[in-house]
Amino acid sequence: MRTLTLMLISFAVLGVLVLLLRWTYGSGKSLVARPPRSGKPEEYGLLVPVASPGDQAEARQLAALLRSAGIRYTLARTSEGLRLMVWPADVPAARKALHLD
Repeated sequence: MRTLTLMLISFAVLGVLVLLLRWTYGSGKSLVARPPRSGKPEEYGLLVPVASPGDQAEARQLAALLRSAGIRYTLARTSEGLRLMVWPADVPAARKALHLD
């Protein structure tokens, strides 16, 4: 009797694992993250591009200016190159901090 109970529990656990794996890796909507892809600068939701640095070094310099001004930013690698992006309310302050006015 005890052996039968252990076998039934083992098959039940195995069945749950099979269902979870099928759900995770099945053809439907997956819980596994897809590899990121670069989009156009306009495809980043509410974030607005304020600078287009030429390389990582320039991006770090510009980001330091924004950080010292207390402005939250995101550095994104878009399909059109690097972009420093900020929230719409921070655009005037970011342009001032980056000396773009």
